[in-house]
Amino acid sequence: MLKAVSTYLYVKERLHPGILDGLTRNGVQAIEIFAARQHLDYANRKSHLREIAEWFRGSNVPLNSVHSPLYADYEWGRAGSPPINLASTDRSGLVEAMDEVKRALEIAEQIPFRFLVQHLGLPNESFSEKKFESAMTSIEHLRAFAKPLGVRILLENIPNELSTPERLVEMIQSAHFEDVGICFDFGHAHLMSSVSEAFGILRPQVCSTHVHDNAKDRDSHLWPGAGTIDWREAMELLRSAPQMPALMLELEGDEKVNPLEKLGATFEKLERE
Repeated sequence: MLKAVSTYLYVKERLHPGILDGLTRNGVQAIEIFAARQHLDYANRKSHLREIAEWFRGSNVPLNSVHSPLYADYEWGRAGSPPINLASTDRSGLVEAMDEVKRALEIAEQIPFRFLVQHLGLPNESFSEKKFESAMTSIEHLRAFAKPLGVRILLENIPNELSTPERLVEMIQSAHFEDVGICFDFGHAHLMSSVSEAFGILRPQVCSTHVHDNAKDRDSHLWPGAGTIDWREAMELLRSAPQMPALMLELEGDEKVNPLEKLGATFEKLERE
């Protein structure tokens, strides 16, 4: 199973080649970039993105995926910028949200990648038919934009009523989105219902993962084993997925912990389960 890490681990700082070098020296075989402008200025193609693209061109490590942006500003919403919401029922807001996601998709023009991981709605978003229709319209538009770039859209199960496993399957099937898959988030599944229940519903569409733990109290992105997920069961389920998704750690950074010292042992532990 491909050992992979999301740069969410370093999302509070500027992404630079030294971070990527450190990950690969510690056994990481594929990377997901978290598209936050303060982390990777994906809208600036002449400097920052070019620097990261040069690193990937000189490396044998692929960019497996890009996590779609959550905000369009450089302060991650702290200055009052609204979150990006592909289920917005406000047309102008929906267009702005899709435009920002397209900017992130254009990373593929300089760094080819397989998947864009996409949230539908906001945390704790309630369900409505209008929101569901807006989300479906957004994904229809974005998948058409992504296809010539060689990118496939993956919907992520997140803690809201639009992104339950049942609703994600309903969207994919009712809209005939044959090329849209799932990024299965273990921590979110644990919060929302259970890992086994959610994976049983989504298994055929799972193409990538987000691996992190919690105590079923909040979305804390802990290292596997630091929460209450049964990782033996989780790994058995993951191995049953027909498309052999990457084992993608998506962890919260901690100033007291050097993550590079823990990566190798964490992957080994998960593979032994």
